[in-house]
Amino acid sequence: MRKLLNKIAVVTGAAQGIGAKIVERLLEDGATVAALDINQDKLEQSTKLLDPTGERVIPMVCDVSEGAEVKAVFEQIYEKLGRIDILVNNAGITRDTFFHKMTEVQWDTVINVNLNSMFHTCQAVIPKMRAQEYGKIVNISSTSSWGNMGQANYSASKAGVIGLTKTLAKENGSKHITVNAIAPGQIDTEMTNLLPENIKMMGLLLTPAGRMGDPSEVASVVSFLSSDDSSFVNGECICVSGGFLMP
Repeated sequence: MRKLLNKIAVVTGAAQGIGAKIVERLLEDGATVAALDINQDKLEQSTKLLDPTGERVIPMVCDVSEGAEVKAVFEQIYEKLGRIDILVNNAGITRDTFFHKMTEVQWDTVINVNLNSMFHTCQAVIPKMRAQEYGKIVNISSTSSWGNMGQANYSASKAGVIGLTKTLAKENGSKHITVNAIAPGQIDTEMTNLLPENIKMMGLLLTPAGRMGDPSEVASVVSFLSSDDSSFVNGECICVSGGFLMP
């Protein structure tokens, strides 16, 4: 069922992993997608596979941690596509180390990409979503938002995502705008594959499902939250973790 037919979506961190699967799923659901990523080569490769014509998946290179760059890119999207119905904030990075060894650069870089980026993108769309009295915002957080060794910067950024999500949900719900978060657990992506084997095995042992998740399983929840099927779901954080976290 093409439940997002004629909808316009923006997905950040869209070149690979969870982001690429989200773009693919929204495209299958009928949406036209502006796919944003800082890595031009990977972005163009990914989007050409999904839509060789470039008519329904539009690759746009953007460093979402830079406010001026986000503003310019979103102005281009509005000029080209007319409106934005769905925003999926997926861009994220890690710079893992124990806190007593963490540098200010490692802290700031993760906060800027994972959290400050959502300030920039949400400010770019919320005024217009309020004017059109419709919008769906989905922010990708993490089970690490509840704390994880070696990830003080990442955990803080992803916890901030949940707080931002709930606040924006309260502020904009009366305008028929829903804002929700997803907290993936251990998902089989390029980022997760960089983890040491003992850390990955520990995660699997603590996951009742007994396996890693597939990016498509996160994308399916994004699909739900991006559609009118979720019209009365607002301010939630849905864990997609195979039971690893049950808050």
